[in-house]
Amino acid sequence: MEPIEVTVRFSTQGEITPLAFTKDQEEIPIIGVGRRWSDLKGVHILVMAPGEQIYELFFANAENRWYLGHPGPERKLV
Repeated sequence: MEPIEVTVRFSTQGEITPLAFTKDQEEIPIIGVGRRWSDLKGVHILVMAPGEQIYELFFANAENRWYLGHPGPERKLV
């Protein structure tokens, strides 16, 4: 996983909604937010970027930092 910057919106209830992330110095808009879950290490959120690319955003609680994962090579929704 690589460290990234993420632009988010917080609801009045404190829920995080990612809006965009930066990869290779390019801002990638998020066009859909899917499943999210938490574990002892942090919060995981699946998002869709243009081209139906699916990514996992991970917020590491201990580091107070976002990371980018990719759930599979060139994975797209069908």
